[in-house]
Amino acid sequence: MFKVVSSDGTAIACERHGDEGPTLVLVGGTLMTRARHAPLASLLARDFSVVNYDRRGRGDSGDHPVYDVQREVDDLDAVIERVGGPVLLFGMSSGAVLALEAVARGSAVSALALYEPPFVVDATRPPLPVDYVDRMKAVVARGDATQALGYFLSVGLSMPDEAIAGMRNTPVWAAWEAAAPTLPYDGQVMADTMSGRPLPPDRWRPVNIPVLVGHGSAGETYMANGAKELASHGDNYTLCTLPGQDHNVDPHALAPVLTAFFTGVQRDVRSGSVVVRPGIDPRVPR
Repeated sequence: MFKVVSSDGTAIACERHGDEGPTLVLVGGTLMTRARHAPLASLLARDFSVVNYDRRGRGDSGDHPVYDVQREVDDLDAVIERVGGPVLLFGMSSGAVLALEAVARGSAVSALALYEPPFVVDATRPPLPVDYVDRMKAVVARGDATQALGYFLSVGLSMPDEAIAGMRNTPVWAAWEAAAPTLPYDGQVMADTMSGRPLPPDRWRPVNIPVLVGHGSAGETYMANGAKELASHGDNYTLCTLPGQDHNVDPHALAPVLTAFFTGVQRDVRSGSVVVRPGIDPRVPR
């Protein structure tokens, strides 16, 4: 484990798995600490030097009273500067959107893989209310972690009440309560991409590196539709469907797909174009 210091002085806790191969950085989603990605990191460490970190306000990382998406991009940039970029980058759920945003803002990344960014681009589920972030901030400011989680699960994830009640009796609930103050952060990362409208066409136009967009065949329809729409944004995007997987993806199913994609992508130095090495199809698990 090691720590880096972000631009606003926040300490970001990191953990390295493996020391062979190119550096691959993992970005967690809502409520996730680096512990959630530890099994995936261990599998990927066979081929990469994997850096798994706690986003600000979670796990062993610090926080700052003022939040802005750029601060989280700065956190990632501090990690990249420490390990030496450009790096390979993987983002999960809302962490996928943060990773995409970081690349669009100039982070030193050579290839990007995303799994189920939770976009809502049509009517397959209710959109987030326009005041979602403001209401979540108000709940968090009162220090009511249980209410914050309930609001996130019911409105943010469109989960039924009985399912939420059952989750309150599971071991993960206490860990989620500890991370609940960061719930407004992910709401700001998602911005207007859960509105039920098509994705903004220009928001990620600067992203010109290879991008793998994954979703599970057994997952939510709205996430599959969001992944498909994002993957249609350019020839540098590749859509990947993981058979039998949902949002709680099995690391053993995900790791071979990421390995095939990242090892198969290289940049043609002479022309500046992006190519995929022959014989490796990043869409097929291996």
